[in-house]
Amino acid sequence: MTDPSDTAPDFPSIRRLGLTGMLVSFAGKMSEPANRAALAFRAAFDADWPEGVTESASSLVSCFVRFDPLRLTHATLHRQVQALLDQRDWYAAVLPGGRRLWRVPTVFGTDLAPQLGQAAQAAGLSEAEAVRSLSQARVRVQTIGFAPGQPYLGELPPAWDIPRKKELTPRVPEGALVVALRQLVLFSVTTPTGWQHVGQTAIRLFQPHAPEPFLLRPGDEVQFTRTDPETLARMRSDPRGGASCEALA
Repeated sequence: MTDPSDTAPDFPSIRRLGLTGMLVSFAGKMSEPANRAALAFRAAFDADWPEGVTESASSLVSCFVRFDPLRLTHATLHRQVQALLDQRDWYAAVLPGGRRLWRVPTVFGTDLAPQLGQAAQAAGLSEAEAVRSLSQARVRVQTIGFAPGQPYLGELPPAWDIPRKKELTPRVPEGALVVALRQLVLFSVTTPTGWQHVGQTAIRLFQPHAPEPFLLRPGDEVQFTRTDPETLARMRSDPRGGASCEALA
C-alpha cells in the first residue's frame, strides 16, 4: 500500500461521529494519495451504499457517512465499510468517472490581485516565474468547503508550500484566487482571508437557481489561464466567467 502520511500504519481508520455519523480517514494530513483514496472510496461507497445510509461527503483526506440509527447500527455499518476498505488499495485507486477539466481565465497580479508579488517572494520566485507556475499547473478539486461551492485545489509544486499570512486581508471579492500550503482556493463569495490573493477570475461557483448549484465537483481538474483585465471585465456577464469545460476520460 502507498504510504499516505508519516503515520501510514494508523490508516485507513474508521471513527464513530456521534449517533448518526462515521468517518473513514486515509491520512492525518493532506497528500495526493490520501485525497485520491477519499474520492475513490466515496464513489465506490455511493455506488452501492447500505440501506439506512442517508448521506456521504468527502473532505481532503476523509469520507463522512451519515445514517439513520433506527435502520442501521454503528456495528453493522462499520463491518460494511471495513469490507469495502479491504477490497483494494484505495491510495492507488483510479479516480471516479464523470470528472471534468475546467480552464478558467484569470488575471494574475495587477490591482485586481495585489498580493502576487509577496506570494512569489515567499515561494522564492520572480513574479513572472510565479505566474508561469500557477498558470501551467493543472490542479484537482480536492474538496468543496467553507463556503457554498468553494473548491480547495492542489497540489501545487513544493515551492508553493508557503504559510498563510499572519494578518487577515479584510476583503477579497468573489472569484478571487488565493494561495498557501501548496493549495489554491477559489472564492465563491466575498470574504476576509489569510491566504495570498494572487489572481482574479469572473467565475460564479455558486449558482443557487441552477440544476447543479455548485459549478465544480470534487475530482474535477482546473487550469487557470492568463488573461488581461479588459478581457476579464467583458467576461463578467457570463456566469462561468469565460471558463471552458471538457470531459476527462
